Amino acid sequence: MKTVINARQTGFTLVEVMVALTVVAIALPALLFTLYQQIDGIEYLRERSEAQRVASNKMTELRLVSRARQSLLAGSESGMSTQGGRDWYWRVATEATEVPEFFRVVVTVAAEEEALPDAPLHTLIGFMSAALAIDPNPPGEQPQDGEGDTESTQPQPPLDSEDFSLPGQGTQQGGSQ
Repeated sequence: MKTVINARQTGFTLVEVMVALTVVAIALPALLFTLYQQIDGIEYLRERSEAQRVASNKMTELRLVSRARQSLLAGSESGMSTQGGRDWYWRVATEATEVPEFFRVVVTVAAEEEALPDAPLHTLIGFMSAALAIDPNPPGEQPQDGEGDTESTQPQPPLDSEDFSLPGQGTQQGGSQ
């Protein structure tokens, strides 16, 4: 018995092909648009992360310089830093708080100088004490001229990164167990 194949039963009709092309023509640009949005979002997050590092570095620098000078920055200061192969614009503002000798420090960072006051990429807020006197007896050193404790203090050896203690686990030595 031979089966006769009708020409209408093989392949796609012109209408079916046109419908499939229309679906692809609508879906493809939507997928490309979504892909470009994701790429832009990743770049924005990369910029924000770098701006966060710039702000953190500036806050650390301010703490170190303030400690060395034994005085805080009064008012505001702005400038430019280069990090990650590009220029970043920052502004540091110090404001008094309700607590005496305690200041609020705001570090704002932007990729462009014009965007700094209105649309910074990152804002870091920290608090610093104005009591920056250097301790005459840092931890681990002998008191000077009879100041401090009367008993002898010996400098402690540095901790080995492999020796640590977790609550409830006791002490582990020489790596993981």
